[in-house]
Amino acid sequence: MTERALITIANGIDDLQSVTLIDVLRRAGIEVVVASVESRRMLTGVRGTRLTADAMVVDVLAQPFDLIVLPGGEPGCLHLAGHQPLRQRVQEQAAGGHFYAGIAEAPALALMAYGVLKQRRMTCHPDFSHGLSSCNFIDQPVVVDGNCITAQNSAAALAFALSLVEQVCGKGVRAQTAALLGA
Repeated sequence: MTERALITIANGIDDLQSVTLIDVLRRAGIEVVVASVESRRMLTGVRGTRLTADAMVVDVLAQPFDLIVLPGGEPGCLHLAGHQPLRQRVQEQAAGGHFYAGIAEAPALALMAYGVLKQRRMTCHPDFSHGLSSCNFIDQPVVVDGNCITAQNSAAALAFALSLVEQVCGKGVRAQTAALLGA
């Protein structure tokens, strides 16, 4: 059975993080569905890169996913944080013991708003680490706490993506994927 990942995007999402996640997960053989929380599929990242979603989030939320990932980028994360159907789906993912993840601003702005970081060890972009409550901020590039995986910023995007591969597919697939990337 092929593992499946949902990567959510919105206008203003981080370009580098989004593309890195999509690319690395697909290289690992994970079926990736890129879904938009906006009312259209063609979006613009925070640095101007045009991103095209495979689907709308509301159309795929009932499907099973081994992993749900939220890229960073402050404007995009605010859109993700305010999307009620996505909030509910991530809460279900967390409660069901399935993997969910966020990088940079996403843990602090979206995952925190969803209430899925309570009592979790986590990381996020250091600029957003102040004032976090009910979780334990760890100043490391990538933090894995059970089914919750978080990362700090774009500099950690490749390590984050490979950590996601390891959690979903195992260390062997991570090693193969890293070798493909020369990492």
